[in-house]
Amino acid sequence: MKTAPLAIAVRTAGTNCDGETVLALEAAGAKVQLVHLHRLIEEQGLLGGASLVVFPGGFSYGDDVAAGRIQGFEVRQHLEDPMREFVARGGFVLGVCNGFQVLVDTGLLEDPAGPGRGYALTNNVSGHFECRWVHLLNEPSRATWLPAGRVWPVPIAHGEGRLAVQGPQVLERLAAERRIVFRYVRPDGSRSDDLETCPNGSVDQIAGLCDLTGRVVGLMPHPERNVTPWHHPRWTRLASTRTEGEGLDFYRRMVAAASQSATVRSARVSTNT
Repeated sequence: MKTAPLAIAVRTAGTNCDGETVLALEAAGAKVQLVHLHRLIEEQGLLGGASLVVFPGGFSYGDDVAAGRIQGFEVRQHLEDPMREFVARGGFVLGVCNGFQVLVDTGLLEDPAGPGRGYALTNNVSGHFECRWVHLLNEPSRATWLPAGRVWPVPIAHGEGRLAVQGPQVLERLAAERRIVFRYVRPDGSRSDDLETCPNGSVDQIAGLCDLTGRVVGLMPHPERNVTPWHHPRWTRLASTRTEGEGLDFYRRMVAAASQSATVRSARVSTNT
């Protein structure tokens, strides 16, 4: 019987999507440990048995200073090296909404030897919190475990989700490195920069990014809030064509990829020993 990969969901003060995240990971086939950030800092060896680390959404530390800034500082100060080693060993990292903000702030989406990130997540152009359903186009990216060309219906809930860049060269680099994972699109997959389609005004309608390995992914929308057929606001009209929420397939693919990566890693260790 195949062993379920271990996923660590990291919570801290203000995290409020940890419950949905745990349920989505378990439904996708993972064994899940919900771990407080301070415990992970004190017991960094927990990363050794994990295949996947997830930073769920919410309002960590009340989003004081800026969204995700304090949690990002704690991760950067105490866990940056262990997290980078975890990814180098083949581990997967996901940041959703506040978790994406944390990943951006820590620099875990960037190569430390590279030119720096040159981008940030800042206030929505509307100037207020946006909470509704949108559609994402899965772009061809280094996160090859996701199906390029697929359109995902998914909810958003954020006030600081707009991706801003220092200049066009940063956007060109992200595109050239195939690190743009998701864009906000219309339901038919076509692109538009109107606020109905791209609710925060992100540059180039970008909703999610990955690192150069494709194993560290951050996105603003919440796939864990669309894992049952009843999560969708139009579920009664879609009941004949949907047996599960589309977000479950997102987590299933990630868990499978993390499990495969862990298996390959274990095989290499066994061969070397």
